[in-house]
Amino acid sequence: MRVTDKMGYNQVTQNLQKNRGELSDLQNQAATQKRINKPSDDPVASARVLSNRTEDRSSQQFIKNINSARSFLEFTDVSLGELSEVLMRMKELAIQQASDAGASDQTRRVVAEEVQQAFNQIIQIGNRKLGERFVFGGNRTTKSPFDGEGNYLGDDGDLKIHVNKDAYVAMNLPGDKVFLGQGVDNDGLIRPRASTPKSAQEFIKFKEEERMRDEHNQNFQTESVRMRGPATVHAAQETFNSNVKGDKEGVNILSTIKNFEIALRTNEKSLIQDAIDDIDMALTQVVHARAQVGARIQVLNHTNDSLTKNIQENKVNSSQLEDADIFQVVSDMAKTDSALKATLETSGRIIQPSLLDFLK
Repeated sequence: MRVTDKMGYNQVTQNLQKNRGELSDLQNQAATQKRINKPSDDPVASARVLSNRTEDRSSQQFIKNINSARSFLEFTDVSLGELSEVLMRMKELAIQQASDAGASDQTRRVVAEEVQQAFNQIIQIGNRKLGERFVFGGNRTTKSPFDGEGNYLGDDGDLKIHVNKDAYVAMNLPGDKVFLGQGVDNDGLIRPRASTPKSAQEFIKFKEEERMRDEHNQNFQTESVRMRGPATVHAAQETFNSNVKGDKEGVNILSTIKNFEIALRTNEKSLIQDAIDDIDMALTQVVHARAQVGARIQVLNHTNDSLTKNIQENKVNSSQLEDADIFQVVSDMAKTDSALKATLETSGRIIQPSLLDFLK
């Protein structure tokens, strides 16, 4: 086969372009310290690296959600701790005033003033805010969940936060469960909702259930909030915000404290003795609520550790796929540079004719 001058020229040009391209890629790898700078460098590895980056972004957002929920739950735990201290103080006062040995009509009236202040303090705890959101208002976080009389104006919704793939954690405890004992299970534990609306149909159903709960809460407040007249043994049985039991085993903490105050003012020793058990049940209810908060915080901590470990593993995997071996790159650059110089020297010998020779 006859090798023409044009064929030799084309061959030399291809070799030069190839060597210069390889040298340019190696220089780019040395500058960026990345083996993969564009998808065409390694399509399979590029897909894995992009997948790891997407997962890292999701994990980082989950960690932000976890930090926000943990702050909310920790603030809730502090508020419940203060509520526990108030109830323990009420229990001490109830034990002191339950017998005539260490109490009298006058001391009970004095203690009633402290109990009244404790009632107001409990309402203040129920109206605590973290930032711009009320802690115990359920889904209604923009207005006070309790009024001055102790009526609950929020709902029993759970603020679910996305903490991992298909994993949600309720970051709040509704005030009607903690303070009024509504919807508390027989074991005294306060549980979040089993599911979160994830479609338009589920959201419409959720709103309908919320409307029915609102109607129930309004009926409950209308029927249960009753003021009483002068104290007698029989009239004292009709208490302010009487505890509603039966299918609900929770304790209405506000009602319990108000009944205790009324018993002190009316000097009803038997009702003061009954208040000891009610306050003890209320204290147990708050302890269970704090246990729920602690359990959720523990879940968030474990999830946060898992996400952090997952981010580290993804970074290691991505580094193994896309990072360049700088020593290998420098060695390859030296080889490619030598090859380019050899190609230039060889091409000068192969292409000896001048431009005038090609024009003849």
